[in-house]
Amino acid sequence: MDEWEPAAEPSLVRPYTLTAGRTDSRVHLPLEAPIETLASSRLPRWPVGDVRADILGLCAQRPSVAEIAARLSVPLGVARVLVGDLVAQGYLRVHTTLDESATFDERRELIGRTLRGLRAL
Repeated sequence: MDEWEPAAEPSLVRPYTLTAGRTDSRVHLPLEAPIETLASSRLPRWPVGDVRADILGLCAQRPSVAEIAARLSVPLGVARVLVGDLVAQGYLRVHTTLDESATFDERRELIGRTLRGLRAL
């Protein structure tokens, strides 16, 4: 799959089954914040094709939650809940977003990431 190409076939699994009906993330999760995979000594035991494994794979490139949703063709709310779960379980880290002290280059990078994410939708 191309770096910015969304999944070819949308999942037939209903979104509420992926999140057990939850609509809120357990952690503060800005949609534009970069998400990174953490090195973990414990390997997850998920079934083949589990979307959480796909999320872990994508996060090696530090995408935003919006980019994760677009690339996996899942609703944004589902991506937020699943990413939040993975952060709480110690598989992922949420990086801070920009504040008033951000440099021009940091702001430009955020705009670029946002545009790439929007194009992927």
